[in-house]
Order: sequence, then structure tokens, then C-alpha cells
Amino acid sequence: MPEMPMSPAKPSTSRLDHQWLAWTPGRAGLVLLAILLWSSLTACGVRPGADGNAQEVWRFAIEETQGSVQDAYAQRFKELVEERTDGAVRVKVYPYGTLGTSDQITEQLHAGTIQFAMASPGHLGKIIPEVQVFLLHFIFSDREEVDNRVLRNPELLATFDRLYEEKGLKLLTFFSEGWMVWTANQPIRRPEDFQGVKFRTMTSPLLLAAYDAYGASPTPLPYSEVYSGLQLSMIDGQVNPVFAIEEMSFYEVSETLIFPNHALFITSAVTGEEFFDGLSPERQEMVQGVVADLQDEIFEVQRKFNRERLETIQERNPDVRTVRLTEDERERFRQASLPVRETFVEAAGREGEGVLDLILEAVQEEEQAPTATPSP
Repeated sequence: MPEMPMSPAKPSTSRLDHQWLAWTPGRAGLVLLAILLWSSLTACGVRPGADGNAQEVWRFAIEETQGSVQDAYAQRFKELVEERTDGAVRVKVYPYGTLGTSDQITEQLHAGTIQFAMASPGHLGKIIPEVQVFLLHFIFSDREEVDNRVLRNPELLATFDRLYEEKGLKLLTFFSEGWMVWTANQPIRRPEDFQGVKFRTMTSPLLLAAYDAYGASPTPLPYSEVYSGLQLSMIDGQVNPVFAIEEMSFYEVSETLIFPNHALFITSAVTGEEFFDGLSPERQEMVQGVVADLQDEIFEVQRKFNRERLETIQERNPDVRTVRLTEDERERFRQASLPVRETFVEAAGREGEGVLDLILEAVQEEEQAPTATPSP
């Protein structure tokens, strides 16, 4: 996502301000006292409600723009929290860029400036190497229902819950935002088709290694420069979920959409460990209940978003080609991707290797479950 500078923090009221008020007589002093009290309340996330009672404000920062899958999740989270607290808590959602970069958002979680955030493996992997497992290719099933259940695997969640807590974060959930889709100016059906292709990736060593293994020339580029990069032939292709390809209009400057079903775009919803531990047991249970209720809901939302955005792309640009790889074609890419798993294990260590094995085993078990049916 594009990185934008964080808005400057508002200056806090100094101790001298309060000392000055102590001897300020009359109505002016009372007015200033009210202003300073209001500033103090809003700074710590508390505001008077419509009935005059204190109202908590929980700030939720996402890594995407308004109208995205993450925005849909955060807005629904807001609705349910406010409903289940009878308005005692108000949730304010901040689209990406309004509070800074993803790394800055994580810092604000630690500082308690914000209370909730989305944290994707692309940036969180810098402090939790094991979470980069979600950047590996061909580790999940090609059945989204199976993957949705794998992401709720109790052992997997318990492992990552501990890893997140070690960094002062509380993991709430993982969820998928849909399949990652390649866009290029020609069909890519085999690794040989990647030869000489300048392919945009995030600045993750693991993703650079993945596309290098396919024979491409992986080219890191800021998200905000991808459209112009494609337009000016600085890059020849990129990868994102369909909803993002539509939002950013990449289909205008990239003629072919390739669906290899090689990776899901997975993110995590998190809160600050200190903030969560400071909530009452009732509030903690309420938050976890909202998160649990949203798991299946966001799964259907992302499928709907990606399906409808693909239809929008095809309506706006009928010349766009869609290519869906066959099983044999996918297998060639899968084989080419296997050495990258060793790169991951080298970076994430024994714990990372255990997480990878856990996911592979969970996928196998869920695929064999009688409820597993192919995605439409």
C-alpha cells in the first residue's frame, strides 16, 4: 500500500496551562477549564456521549482504502461493537495513509494511540518472521472453504497468539481477502513465460525469491507507483487481489489477468496487548465474540467483492483477457516454488518450520473432510 506521512500529533496541554488556570478567576477560567477537560478526554479515547455520559472511542486503522475488504471488516466491527455496548463505545475507522505507514500504525498500537489495526505479513514479518509463512506459494488448498477453516485452526492460532504477544500485540484473527492474481501484457502459463518479465513485488525477500524462482525479474516498487510503472513499461506485471486491481485501475494498463490460485492475500486483525488486558472480562468477551461472528461474514464479503469487481473490470474493458491455469500448469509453478520454503525456514527458524508443517497438515486434513467442496 502507498506510504504516506503520518499526520502531526496535536500538542498536549502542559502542566503550566493547568497552573495558570488555578488562579484564573471568573467565567473565562471556567470556559478554559472545560476546553482542557475536553482535550484530556479525547486524547485518551474518552468523549462525552449525547446523554452526557463518558463514551469510549476505539480507533481502528486499516491498510487499505475505503470500499476495500478491510474497510468492510472494520465498518462491520464498528457497527457490532457500538451495538453490543449500547453506544458506550464508539469505533472510528482510519483508512490507510491517514495515520501513517503500516510500520507507524504498529508503533501506535504499542503506544496506545490506536486500539485496533490490520497487520499483513508483508510488513509484520519484519518483527515476526514466522508470519511470512502466509507469503509462500502453493501451501493452501485451491478450495477457499478449506482455507477459511485452516485459518481458524486452534493450534495455528495459539502458536501465533504467543508470537504476537511476544511483540506486545494481541492477535484477534486471520482472514483471507481472496486469491492473488497476476496481471501482465501476455498470458503466463508456465515458468518460462516469466523470463525477462519485470514483475512488481513488495519489498519482501521471500516474495523476491518466489518470483526469481519462476524466472521473472522481481522489481520492488511502491504501491502508489504501480499504475504509472505499468503505463511507462517500468514494470511488465504485478500481483494483487481482483478487488485491488479494480480499485487501482491496473486493468487499464495491463491486458491480461492470470488466475494461478497460488496464494491468498491474508491479513490479521490485531489489538494492543496492554489495551486488551486492560479491558474488563465482559469487554474482552464482547470483542472476541464480534471477531468470531465476522469470520464467516468477511469470507463471503471478499468472495462477493472479488466476483463483482471482476465483472466491473470486464464491463469497463472488454479487451481484458482472463486466464485460469490448469492443474498441470499450476503443478509446474508449485514445483518451482518449493525451494523458497527453505528460504523461509532459514529466516524463521525451527518455529517457522513448525508453523509451515502445521498449515500443510491442516490443509490436508480439511481437504479430506466430507464438507470440503470446490469453490465456484
